[in-house]
Amino acid sequence: MAVIVGLDHVQLAIPRDGEDEARGFFVGVLGMREVDKPAALSSKGCWFTSGSVNLHVGIDSDFRAARKAHPAFLVDDLVKMRQEMTDAGCSIDPGKPLPGVERFFTADPFGNRIEIIQA
Repeated sequence: MAVIVGLDHVQLAIPRDGEDEARGFFVGVLGMREVDKPAALSSKGCWFTSGSVNLHVGIDSDFRAARKAHPAFLVDDLVKMRQEMTDAGCSIDPGKPLPGVERFFTADPFGNRIEIIQA
């Protein structure tokens, strides 16, 4: 049996023409960097990276926010990230406590759930 050895990327859906708002959140608030999409792919949507994390944001003509399914971004300073997100006007939900894990939940500008975690 083949073995899964890693995660290449996560994709989130956004509504049509939401790329600028996505850039404002993923670059402006979370500090990710936008990367060019391969020319063979559609011109819509955008891709972001930070460290070993790759996030693809794609247009969905029948968009519905992911309110349960979510990426969990591992950060090196949860307190600082929480403050930066609060300062940017993002909602913060502490979620249920987990032993040995510091975390909170937020949402992108489209309502997609995002977990921020520091183990």
